[in-house]
Amino acid sequence: MTRLFTYATFVVCLGATATLAISNGNANLTPNPNADVRLAADGAFRDGLYLGKLAAEGGQPMHTAIGRWSTEKDRSMFTAGYRRGYGDSVTNANTESGQSTE
Repeated sequence: MTRLFTYATFVVCLGATATLAISNGNANLTPNPNADVRLAADGAFRDGLYLGKLAAEGGQPMHTAIGRWSTEKDRSMFTAGYRRGYGDSVTNANTESGQSTE
């Protein structure tokens, strides 16, 4: 009887784990409307976005100066913002001039 109860508990736990793993995997596929709000509120991201845009418009090569931020989180947010700002500006410039970005 104890062995049967142990097996039943194991099967229930395994099923619950599988269900949670599947539901968490699907959650990453749906867009998060709050993600842009969080990025817009992050100072390091906004700073990187602005400096990336300026660098691209000035024709400078992509170079992220992460030393201006002291924590690793801020450095990664600055880098993400810089890359997005630089990439968006380059894409916009190529689109306006009729060039392909591929």
